[in-house]
Amino acid sequence: MAEVATFAMSDQLLVVIDPVARMTDGESVRIAKDVLSAGAATKVCLPDDPHEFARALARRGLRRPVVVGDDRALTRAVTLLHRQRELAECALSVVPVGGALSLAGSLGVPTSAVAAARAVLEGVERRLDLLVDDSDGVVLGALRIPPVREPVAPDGAEGEGLGSGAGSGAGFGVGRPWLRTCQSFVRTLVPARPASGAGSGSGAGPSRLRVEVDGVMLVDLDQPVEAMSVTPGIAGVAAVEVRPVSVGAEATPLRAEGRTVTVSGADFRYRADAVVAGPVRRRTWTVREGAWGLTLPASG
Repeated sequence: MAEVATFAMSDQLLVVIDPVARMTDGESVRIAKDVLSAGAATKVCLPDDPHEFARALARRGLRRPVVVGDDRALTRAVTLLHRQRELAECALSVVPVGGALSLAGSLGVPTSAVAAARAVLEGVERRLDLLVDDSDGVVLGALRIPPVREPVAPDGAEGEGLGSGAGSGAGFGVGRPWLRTCQSFVRTLVPARPASGAGSGSGAGPSRLRVEVDGVMLVDLDQPVEAMSVTPGIAGVAAVEVRPVSVGAEATPLRAEGRTVTVSGADFRYRADAVVAGPVRRRTWTVREGAWGLTLPASG
């Protein structure tokens, strides 16, 4: 993780406040706005749906984007900038507000609104690795198969069409901002419906997956898998861990490191950060070294 640059307090900021953050913790949103406005010239955007969110980022001009929201909002912003091929040149900042903040915290962002806003003004940009899959999806923190059972919406319920122009905002109550905001909030509280069948994360049985790291087989279909994880490591490699199904004594995890990870087999779902995606039968993730910049505290 390389330190790139410090930021002057006179920087112009585009502050994009996620609707879920406004709904769940209006006080933290207000505090973040006050701290940022006191230290820099700010333009505040209040998008009501993912398409308005995308439009605000696309029209940021020379302003440095600051996302006020939870892990899903952070992942959405990185996905959009990646698909617009503007991620490498854009230093992104985030003030974590909402219910799911573990990803932002794991990346080194303070989870206090005041501390995070101060880091936006006084911090440094650090380049971080990114996992990019063959459908142009991204993973900032961790990929898990099967998905961990947490109250998140499946991919497509909120993020479908991000950066691609697909969809028309169906499901967000077009023309009714208050309804779109409420629906977005509810989606974060309702558990995703698991798919049926092995490998779907439904609890029906172990997954049978073929896992290859840099073209080398780590596990094949004849060895049932309880779970696996992939995380961006250091210097452009991903850390892969596969836990085979144990019989009696606990099985020893299989570990490997590499730049590409391919998973194939029966239909499976996966959790990429805060989003559950799939089912798919094959997916390849590639590490992009130093692909994106995140503003973190100077002392971090």
